Amino acid sequence: MDSLTGSDSVMKECGGAAHANQTHAGVQSEDSVNSAGLKTLQRMRRLWLRLKLRNVICIALTLALICCFTITLSIVEGRGQETGVSESMRLTEQYGINCTAIYEMEPVELGKTLVIRKEKSYVGQTDRTIVNATYDCDWFVVSRGYDMIQGSEFEREFPLAYSLVVHQDAALVERLLRAVYMPHNIYCIHYDLKSSDDFISAMKGLARCIPNVFIASNLERVQYAGFSRLKADLNCLSDLLDSEVKWKYVINLCGQDFPLRTNAELVSDLKELKGRNMVESKWPGGKTERWTYHHLLKDSNSVYYETPVSTSEMKSPPPHNIAMFVGSAYFTLSREFVVFVNQSSLASDFLAWSEDTYSPDEHFWATMIRVSGVPGEVPSSDPEISELKSKTRLVKWSYLERIFYPPCTGVSIRAVCIYGSAELRWLLNYGHWFANKVDPKVDPVLMECLEEMLSEKRLRQKLQQNVL
Repeated sequence: MDSLTGSDSVMKECGGAAHANQTHAGVQSEDSVNSAGLKTLQRMRRLWLRLKLRNVICIALTLALICCFTITLSIVEGRGQETGVSESMRLTEQYGINCTAIYEMEPVELGKTLVIRKEKSYVGQTDRTIVNATYDCDWFVVSRGYDMIQGSEFEREFPLAYSLVVHQDAALVERLLRAVYMPHNIYCIHYDLKSSDDFISAMKGLARCIPNVFIASNLERVQYAGFSRLKADLNCLSDLLDSEVKWKYVINLCGQDFPLRTNAELVSDLKELKGRNMVESKWPGGKTERWTYHHLLKDSNSVYYETPVSTSEMKSPPPHNIAMFVGSAYFTLSREFVVFVNQSSLASDFLAWSEDTYSPDEHFWATMIRVSGVPGEVPSSDPEISELKSKTRLVKWSYLERIFYPPCTGVSIRAVCIYGSAELRWLLNYGHWFANKVDPKVDPVLMECLEEMLSEKRLRQKLQQNVL
């Protein structure tokens, strides 16, 4: 029994040990499985996090690319709107208008222009637009095409100067400047001191960005029909004489003028003048009261009148027994004549005498070219030089319509026609150098067609030069 008991004890002990060993092995196996599963879960979690992070990065990069594209597109569109070079701005393309057909007076095409005028489709650029556009001069010069403008050797040998006396509508001034621009010419801008801040900033921007364009060193508060209007041109003329460009002729323009000839054609015509001036000059007729009586420019509080006010006080006769003539404020003058006016005591005396007259700009130049001995003199005995003979500017007066020219197809303001598209052919064929007046708010198609046809003519001239 004892042995049996011992044996059982041994068996129990051995069995217990075996059972304990089995239990321990099972626990180790379970721990191993749990550890492997945990590692698998950890790997899966890391993989999931990695995939999620990759998706987030892809989405972020996609959004960034979309944002960059959107910003770039908005900048490009904004640039186009700032500079006005967007093709959508050209009404001739929007309405399918053929400028050659306008020139040929085809009724259907002319009818389209009337639709545009009736619907008031033209939306002009503001002065602020030009200010913004000229913040980046490199962009402005390229986008407006100034960098592509080149003159032939024929043109470069005969540089011209311009005096631009302007007071409003910076976008229109810029279109005029671009239409007459040549990098070898020189351009003086005189803005009215009464002009808006945006307009003044726009003019300064043009002068800053465009080579050989500058602001007059002395500026006037321009009074309608007052001495200051004449002084504005004289200020520019003085600055132009001091410039490094040795120009041959100078032309003065206002903001509503537009060229009817290319620079090459203008140079060709000016060479034929052989030093003579192109100025309207007629006998005074009923305009003698303009200088017979003293005129007041300001009231008792030193505030400028809207226009000079005539008094009963008679003036002395013109100095040096100068014979009076009348004409236009606009001129084409030789350099030699301008030097004479700038240095001559006779011109200085006559200018001082004219200060209290009415609209002296309309008699000063007309009279000075008739003075004996001046460069390019027109003898007093010579016939009158009417506005139709003086090629500088083509103006259509309402009271002369149907007598000297066909009726105005735009609108007339102060008896002066603001041209319409139906006058395109007449303007280009009459033989004058500049049209006055044009305004895209009245007829935008006329200006677009003038720009297009002059551009095509310049291209043909360039191709002909290359062939030669």
